Amino acid sequence: MNINVIREKIESNLGKEVFIRYNLGRNKIEKYNAKIKEIYNYVFVVEVLNTNEVKSFTYSDIITNTIKVYYK
Repeated sequence: MNINVIREKIESNLGKEVFIRYNLGRNKIEKYNAKIKEIYNYVFVVEVLNTNEVKSFTYSDIITNTIKVYYK
């Protein structure tokens, strides 16, 4: 899997809800439902539902398994 494939998959789900599992290391994991808001060359932005918090991730975060995105 390369960055272009990941970017296309994220792009096709723009505006849709996803479930994100974010591994912070040392057995710390955040899980939340979010909506993909914006897509840029190296990052994408999501809005966490129910809190209106905005987070950004890089496409390489998916490759390195720092985050896992589950599409609904």
